[in-house]
Amino acid sequence: MPLDPMPDWVPARRRQIGERLRAARLHADLTQEQLGHRVGRDRRTIHRWEYAQRIPDLEDLLLLADAVGVPLRDLVD
Repeated sequence: MPLDPMPDWVPARRRQIGERLRAARLHADLTQEQLGHRVGRDRRTIHRWEYAQRIPDLEDLLLLADAVGVPLRDLVD
C-alpha cells in the first residue's frame, strides 16, 4: 500500500535515477529508441524513466545498466 502523501525524497530519487540513466545513455552514445530496442521497451518508456514520470522496476534497471555498460549501482546509488 503506497504512502499518502509520498515522502519528498521519493520524487527526488526518481529524478536522480532518471538523470543518471540519461547521462549513461548519452555516454554510451545511444538514442532513447536504440536503448529501448536493447531492453525491449519503446522510446516513450525510456523517456518516461529519464524524466521521472515512471520508475523502472529492478529487472528493467538490470537490463538498462547492462545496455549502457555501467554497474547497476551507478544508476541507483
